[in-house]
Amino acid sequence: MKAYTFEESLNRALGQKGEPLRDEYENEMKSFLIGESIRKARQAKELTQEQLGELMGVKRAQVCRIEKGRNLSLSTIARAFKAMGINATFDMGRFGKVALW
Repeated sequence: MKAYTFEESLNRALGQKGEPLRDEYENEMKSFLIGESIRKARQAKELTQEQLGELMGVKRAQVCRIEKGRNLSLSTIARAFKAMGINATFDMGRFGKVALW
């Protein structure tokens, strides 16, 4: 029985990087991971979704969607971390790191 790496398994199931199905999967995974980061930061600050929503100026349902990786934009991500008082940066590769706020 041949063992496959995770990358090989993705290639077989979703196609190579750059193919539509693979790109969609990778984008969804990135959104999920950002949402998880926001959720873990909120919990570390001992805030409820409702409390974070009040700090951000949105309803609890919107915070729930954000934490699930939905409705994410750079400004929404920045607002979430700023509301919690967390300095966050994005690594833009060869363009360097960019502070969210």
